[in-house]
Amino acid sequence: MTKRKIFLFTSLFLLIITSFRIVWITSNLMPDQPQAKRGVLDLRKWDFSESPILTLDGEWEFYPNTLLTAEQIESHSFTEQKELIPVPRKWNKFIPNETNSPSDFGTYRLRILVNEDTKQLYGLKTPSIRTAYTVFANGHAIIANGHPSEKFNKHQANYTPDFASFTAGSNEEIEIVIHVSNYEFPNTGGITKSIKFGTDSSISNKNMLSIGLQVLMSVIMLIHGIYTLILFFLRPRKKEFLFFSLAMFCAALSIMLTDDKLLVAWLPTTFEWTFKLARLSYAGIALFFLLFIKHFFPLYKKNRIIHFFSIFLITEAIFIVVTPLKYTMLALPVFFILSALSYFAISIFILKILLKGTQQYLLLWFAAISTSSSVIWGIIHTSFFTYEPTFYPFDLIFALFTFSAYWFKRFFQTTDENEELVKKLQNEDKRKDGFLANTSHELRNPLHGMINIAESIVTHEKNTLNEKTKNNLELLITIGRRLSLMLDDLIDITRLKEQGIRLNKQPVSIQTITSGAFDMIRFMAKNKNIKFNIEIPESFPPVLADKNRLIQILYNLLHNAVKFTNDGVISIHASVRNGMASIHIKDTGIGIDKETQKRIFQPYEQGNPNVTANEGGLGLGLSICKELIEMHDGMLQVNSVPGKGSEFTFTLPLAETSEHFNEQQHKTVKEEMAVDTDSPLTYVDATNIATDNQLIERPKILAVDDDPVNLKILSDILPPEQYELVTATSGKKALSYLNQKEWDLMIADVMMPIMSGYELTRKTRELFSITELPILLLTARSQPEDIVSGFLSGANDYVTKPLRGLELKTRVNALTNLKQSINERLRMEAAWLQAQIQPHFLFNTLNTIASLSEIDSDRMTSLLEEFGNYLRRSFDPQNLQRVVPLEHELELLRSYLYIEKARFGDRLHIEWDIDETIKQIQIPPLSIQPLVENAIKHGILKRIQGGTVQIKITHFLNDTIITIIDNGVGMDSEKVRQLLSEKTQGIGVNNTHQRLKKLYGRGLQIHSIPNQGTTIHFKIPKMPPPLEQKS
Repeated sequence: MTKRKIFLFTSLFLLIITSFRIVWITSNLMPDQPQAKRGVLDLRKWDFSESPILTLDGEWEFYPNTLLTAEQIESHSFTEQKELIPVPRKWNKFIPNETNSPSDFGTYRLRILVNEDTKQLYGLKTPSIRTAYTVFANGHAIIANGHPSEKFNKHQANYTPDFASFTAGSNEEIEIVIHVSNYEFPNTGGITKSIKFGTDSSISNKNMLSIGLQVLMSVIMLIHGIYTLILFFLRPRKKEFLFFSLAMFCAALSIMLTDDKLLVAWLPTTFEWTFKLARLSYAGIALFFLLFIKHFFPLYKKNRIIHFFSIFLITEAIFIVVTPLKYTMLALPVFFILSALSYFAISIFILKILLKGTQQYLLLWFAAISTSSSVIWGIIHTSFFTYEPTFYPFDLIFALFTFSAYWFKRFFQTTDENEELVKKLQNEDKRKDGFLANTSHELRNPLHGMINIAESIVTHEKNTLNEKTKNNLELLITIGRRLSLMLDDLIDITRLKEQGIRLNKQPVSIQTITSGAFDMIRFMAKNKNIKFNIEIPESFPPVLADKNRLIQILYNLLHNAVKFTNDGVISIHASVRNGMASIHIKDTGIGIDKETQKRIFQPYEQGNPNVTANEGGLGLGLSICKELIEMHDGMLQVNSVPGKGSEFTFTLPLAETSEHFNEQQHKTVKEEMAVDTDSPLTYVDATNIATDNQLIERPKILAVDDDPVNLKILSDILPPEQYELVTATSGKKALSYLNQKEWDLMIADVMMPIMSGYELTRKTRELFSITELPILLLTARSQPEDIVSGFLSGANDYVTKPLRGLELKTRVNALTNLKQSINERLRMEAAWLQAQIQPHFLFNTLNTIASLSEIDSDRMTSLLEEFGNYLRRSFDPQNLQRVVPLEHELELLRSYLYIEKARFGDRLHIEWDIDETIKQIQIPPLSIQPLVENAIKHGILKRIQGGTVQIKITHFLNDTIITIIDNGVGMDSEKVRQLLSEKTQGIGVNNTHQRLKKLYGRGLQIHSIPNQGTTIHFKIPKMPPPLEQKS
């Protein structure tokens, strides 16, 4: 908007509001009327029917410094003190010159001559006569405000306007006597405004109109103040609402404390605080409008002028409150000038904004003009007008109207802009979703390629990588997996928006799903001190849900709990309420504040930025959970206390009946297996583990699943003619079977109650390595987090449901062949290493034989026999078997010890302790002799004086214990650990340890003390696995 237009509109608006003011003043002007002369006003010729109201202006009798009654005045005793004083006017100008200070009190007297009319009711409206006064009409007190007194300590100030009615009676004269005292306002005492006189009805109507307009404007101000205060509470950051509200309250207060001072009449208070509250309201209006301008217009955020006036007005308010009234009176001129300047500054600030071309602020400029007009005319009335017209409301009405119009215009403008922006945002959101979906799909392949390359480097180059490089590559893999999860979330959120997800609802055991989800998430918390608790009973009824999506919901909620919990407990429990299952996931993490809880389920919303910055994520997990749960006809809620933790609760409908659940479960299992076979459903029971000697050639497989139907279908896929299949319906039972025989493969379902497939795999890995017992997991989901969890727990491979028989058999054969190949390799390695007799052992033995030929031919002959027996046993084909008779191993050991005894004489002592009842025991070949050889070479012969080797074979419970004890040099714990973990060139400890573990699930136990000796023992079950038969 151009400056010319602004000037034109401003001029037009000023003309309108000024015209309203002039018309109002003109309509309230008194007609030409007689003036009081020498204390007498003659109204006998006045027609009250045409002009019912006039003022009692003119010369009044005045008796300074005395308060007289009508009788005292009539007695002529005070005639010398009488003065004639114009009314309205300050009385201090008419005090005799010998008085150096203004009068503090005095008496006014006026005689009004009227026509005799006993029925005529007159009205009198007094202005604010400072500061206490009483009005008498014909000797009767008709108005009293405060208590005028000749003594200061008896004076009570209260100078509110007032109205009274009276009659002249049978007299043709009305005598008006007014007592006035003023100790508060120096030089401004007396009747300074016109007193209105007329018929009672006219004065009363005028008075009620003025009061009504004041009440109306006060109520309008209060309404504006209240609704803007409500807006502030709704939007606390919008401080301009608060300051505008406070300005409206101050404006309402100022109206109620000026003009007719209605608040004083309704809520009596002292004169001092009435005056101070009025001044505080004026200062408050200016202050709060300045602060409104400061916060409403960013341009004036740091304006120095606003800062100056704000400090001044706050100082004024404090000064008024804490200082006595007389000091406030002295400072009034300064306060008055600076307050007027602050109102002027407000208008200038708005005008500057308007001149910058911001057309929308024109209405706000009109509001400022109206407010300034009200202030300026108020100053003119106070300073120059002796007549007070009826309260003028239109300046304030114009101000509020234009201000409200501005807000409505801005509201509708903002609404239109928002609608336009919403359309643009919706279009951009659709484009964004499409872009994210396409980008996510395109990024998955190269991302997985990067992860695979990094994993390949870590796996194949682990011996050449330094620790720092290895850690960096592992970090790269972890970050890649996180990014993969983010891409999956982006794809899911897009599909949810497009309603592209279809649920396959069926009865599902929440306990089973929860156990698997916990194990999937447990690896994320491996570097955190977190305890996981599942508090859902096995008897908890099934829910009606999509199994895969339920896993996703639990995984995302647990992932969120782990992310924000570094130390504490994450627990899950469930309850039934109103036919719905309520699942509660509770953590003791950092918690979520109330503000974040309101938006936590919105897409791309994240919690604590410090945590999310470290943990990663896009803030989609909880949003996806909420959408999926609502698709299941449930709801998701959060309850959290910052610093104490959070609890997420979601509901799912319960399945109809347990029979329906079992029927659906069996149906689902069959659908997932997708197997068509005519073979009988037979499988080996656990009671036949140790006695079925007819299944020697077949791979021995342990199948674990909580559903018997699932196990029967596995039996169809893996027929008994080809596989020895043993079943277990729980992870606990499966663990109890592990040590009862040598297994070639374990097949376990991932989702099982109490102990999931992940946990079973992890516990199995504590006993067997991935080569000692391969594990194949069955999972209904092929999401990366499921597969990663399986491999991290120690699985060798996985197969996704629905199963395909050919695929399962192929993977089973691959893993069982691998296991048998590794076993064969270990046996071949032991036999081959035994056959590689070290040259120095041969040379030393032959030298010993040669020496004995000269000194003891009998011993030589015996040594030759034992040496031949040693060589024969070392090259015996039985060494390639899994197990051999105990006597076979002892014959090799005796020959070896005879040779070593012949060589080292008294440096070597042998002690035998063999239980004679032990017979027909089968042990792995080359399992005792290498341990005894190790004890002699690395224990006994390291000492100059030699030592003793003891071989003990005893029974204990269901085991045969074979122990080798020496009192040699011993070794520390680190050396023991290396001995069992490192692969050596000899056949000694490590090879024997590995073979024992593969056969019996337990290897060597070594106890050694440096300089004291070493004890090695291993256990052989009384009913060992049968001898392997070769085809």
